[in-house]
Amino acid sequence: MPAQQAPAGDAKPPVSLWERLARPTPAPRTTLTPQRIAEAAVAIADAEGLDAVTMRRLAGELGVAPMAAYRYVSGKDELIELMVDSVYGRLPLDTPAEGWRATMRTLAVQLRALHLAHPWTVRAATPFSLSPHQLAVPERAFAALAGQGLDADTTMAVYRTVTGYVHGSVTAEITLETLRRERGWSDGDQTRAALAPRMTWLMNTGRYPNYQRYLHEATRKDDPDWQFETGLDAVLDGIATRFTL
Repeated sequence: MPAQQAPAGDAKPPVSLWERLARPTPAPRTTLTPQRIAEAAVAIADAEGLDAVTMRRLAGELGVAPMAAYRYVSGKDELIELMVDSVYGRLPLDTPAEGWRATMRTLAVQLRALHLAHPWTVRAATPFSLSPHQLAVPERAFAALAGQGLDADTTMAVYRTVTGYVHGSVTAEITLETLRRERGWSDGDQTRAALAPRMTWLMNTGRYPNYQRYLHEATRKDDPDWQFETGLDAVLDGIATRFTL
């Protein structure tokens, strides 16, 4: 979602969605609320993808006039902000965890689960689409890292290293699942069978002996949980060693 441009001259900056929603409204109460709007839009995106979410489609799902949602959001960009915040609001950030490492690991596992449950969030939830529930994630991480002797910049670097790993890993998972769905491959065996002719030719060139060893010896090719958590632990080990935490 594009960031809003800074105002020119003495123009006042635009009021954010969140500031507007925090203000009391004198309008009569209606059955349409930001929560209902977000839930309906999230359901559409979960079932059909982000591109299926339109203001007109949303109005139809909610059974309201096409312009009704504009009372809360100015258009699709703000609607996506509302959707992302709603999904992030479901994270159990109060889950007890002892120490910075356990907290960061728990956050990473929770974020992966969120993205896998709502694949469109990989595209929609950028570091710059700030919202109350999104900011609660780094707030939790920063609180866990406080007192570890890290300055503010290093704290952010550690946080971004962990969340960057989550984003890269889960993007690869979602991309693979999307490919399988589009091609009709139900599992890893069908995927490998379909790719076998190309892979066989490449391996027969003799240029990839180490990758070929992986193909023959790996036993966890279809265990994304193990792959994710092993990589995550390696990232956390590196952070702990680098900063003596």
